[in-house]
Amino acid sequence: MQSNSKSTAFRLSVMTLAIMNVTAVVSLRGLATEAIYGLQSAFYYLFAAIVFLIPTAMVAAELAAMFAEKQGGVFRWVGEAFGARAGFLAIWLQWIQSTIWYPTVLTFGAVSIAFIGMDTTTDAALASNRLFTLVVVLAIYWIATFISLKGLGWVGKVSKWGGIIGTIIPAGLLILLAIIYLATGGHNNLPMKNGFFPDLSNFDNLVLASSIFLFYAGMEMMGIHVMEVDNPKRNYPRAIIIGSLITVLIFILGTFALGIIVPAKDISLTQTLLIGFDNYFSYLRMSWMGSVIAVMLVFGVLAGVLTWVAGPSKGIFTVGRAGYLPPFFQKTNSQGVQRNILLVQGVIVTILGLLFVVMPSVQSFYQILSQMTVLLYLIMYMLMFAAAITLRYKLPKRERPFRLGAKGNGLMWILAGLGFCGSLLAFVLSFIPPSQIAVGSKTVWFVVLIVGAIIFVGIPFIIYAMRRPTWRSADSDFEKFEWEK
Repeated sequence: MQSNSKSTAFRLSVMTLAIMNVTAVVSLRGLATEAIYGLQSAFYYLFAAIVFLIPTAMVAAELAAMFAEKQGGVFRWVGEAFGARAGFLAIWLQWIQSTIWYPTVLTFGAVSIAFIGMDTTTDAALASNRLFTLVVVLAIYWIATFISLKGLGWVGKVSKWGGIIGTIIPAGLLILLAIIYLATGGHNNLPMKNGFFPDLSNFDNLVLASSIFLFYAGMEMMGIHVMEVDNPKRNYPRAIIIGSLITVLIFILGTFALGIIVPAKDISLTQTLLIGFDNYFSYLRMSWMGSVIAVMLVFGVLAGVLTWVAGPSKGIFTVGRAGYLPPFFQKTNSQGVQRNILLVQGVIVTILGLLFVVMPSVQSFYQILSQMTVLLYLIMYMLMFAAAITLRYKLPKRERPFRLGAKGNGLMWILAGLGFCGSLLAFVLSFIPPSQIAVGSKTVWFVVLIVGAIIFVGIPFIIYAMRRPTWRSADSDFEKFEWEK
């Protein structure tokens, strides 16, 4: 019961938890993806919030509260519903998708570093250089890994200030710049003629927009704080709704701000945010501020990577010590950090980084890795939503300190069902190459996504089939599933 006693030591206010949600979810690097759609981007943001963001947060809160005193996270949630094999698949996908995510976020970091210079044309050329991007991605990642191996006592402060300096402040500034620009007679490049509602009969309109679901990914992590709020049945939903509204507003207004200053035909997934800031500052005759923003964004990227390098890997490490990973992956250093998992994670990131050699551009590399991340993460989410419904019937009498619906299972079916269907839709669409972006050979696109998905989903099943009783660490305190007792 250590977890419960710990939770009584302090309480999170509604606004504090709401801001934590915003900091955990919001990333500015994806705004350019939706800026292509103009006003219609607001529809996609709101649609994804309704069918994915809110269901994810609310369902994860019930599951986290149910097992607040037990380790495992999504491994336990899915494992209690469908068995240890499915649970291991879920925790594996949560870890491996974050590993694939690193090159995409660091690609944005490399672009930010390129734009620290004062010449926009030279900066843009450097940002498009695959060798430069590859070197920066691998250098920053391995530096972050070696720092993580030294211990994580200081990472919390770095992530907090990195989130404020590298995300919150630039987001607010970007929106403010757009307002000043329009108020002083600046030309609005945002496509207005298409209106708010997209033509959903055009399949291409849905494909690229499916990646928006990943914008909201990670909200399930906030479920661990459900018992640290006074009156969680009332205050946790309030915090989620407030945090979700702030998140959606930042995404919508930030996307509009980019579309206003950068014409849709000139939008690049990796460079547009920096170019947008440069254009605004040039308009205001403050070009030197572009370099300042680039440094701030780099700091935000570094803080985020430092936070996540050892995050999901810690979860699979804990599960591995319970007998689900070979002893090699359970090795730690003198600081108690999961050394070998971090090193293997680094090797995977390095291999993915080398895809720069075969992809036609930095932008296409960025998009295909983003889609792979979406695919794997959405499988985990579908497992989570299905598990939440199943546990209502499999463990009906288990205490639920935070429960969706005072009685009955209707609200759970609505929210989890909505989340599952939304995730399934985005999963299917993620295989289709977006027509708006040059991805090079469609054959390479399909092969990388399909073969990659099969390999990454198949690996945990192979590991699970090979497990031995000797894999369980002698000092593991991982509790058995309910169905094992």
